[in-house]
Amino acid sequence: MFRVLKYIGIAVGAVILLLIVCVAGLYAWTSREVSKSVPVPAHGFTAPTDSASIARGEHVTRALAKCGDCHGADFGGDTLIDDPAFGTVYAPNLTRGQGGVMAAYSDAELEAAIRHGIRRNGQRLMIMPSQEFQLLSDEDLGAVIAYIRSQPPVDRAPLTNRLGPIARGLYAGGVFPLFPAKIVTHGTEMVPSVAVDSTVAYGKYLADMGCAGCHGVGYGGGPIPGGPPEWPKPANLTPEGIGHYTQDDFVKALRTGVRPNGVAINEFMPIQATKLMTDTEIVAVYKYLKTVPSKAFGTR
Repeated sequence: MFRVLKYIGIAVGAVILLLIVCVAGLYAWTSREVSKSVPVPAHGFTAPTDSASIARGEHVTRALAKCGDCHGADFGGDTLIDDPAFGTVYAPNLTRGQGGVMAAYSDAELEAAIRHGIRRNGQRLMIMPSQEFQLLSDEDLGAVIAYIRSQPPVDRAPLTNRLGPIARGLYAGGVFPLFPAKIVTHGTEMVPSVAVDSTVAYGKYLADMGCAGCHGVGYGGGPIPGGPPEWPKPANLTPEGIGHYTQDDFVKALRTGVRPNGVAINEFMPIQATKLMTDTEIVAVYKYLKTVPSKAFGTR
């Protein structure tokens, strides 16, 4: 009996030691990933400063790109995740105030951060949805930068980003897209401007910027990768999911947050932003979503 207990103790000790080694390896590898530097795209970019560009930037920033959802309505920074097991992820203060980054970044460095998800020091930004913003036209991106630069300073010290064991494990398993910069096509040639009209082409431009991040690049909806299980699941926006929506139904849903059957859309839907979209923009998105291939719910 003593010998059996001895072997069980050895086996348990070996398993514990193996777990310690695995966890230590996970922390070492993910820590290197966090601090890793990548080449910053070397091209110039200058944002405009005129009032018309700032006005366009306000609309793109608040209604289309929805920057305030992460960085706060005043762009002074906000906490995205704060959980002991998962970690802390903080969206930076984008103003010129104390704790803000705006004064330190040039227009070209802001372009690299927004389109490529890369800090001015070459490190990759966490959960910066650059895969959605990489195809922003030069005109719209310049307008966004112009508008954010025009905002009053906010004094707000940022939290320190920290990855807990769950976030590290999900990232190592390829489930949690911690660094969207890894999936951005950095060599893509940008367009100077896009035509603002109610066409399918403009609808794709808007949907890729403002819808794909939650609903998936295929718009099939389902759980957000790496998100807690209790998070509401974004809807299927393909014809399989909203094929019964009329154009008026779609406009009403984005304006009021209510489905055609009278049921409210879940609280994650950024109605405060989509209700600011113009009729032309909403119709363009509707037309585009009618053309995407039908997918089963959860086929992102």
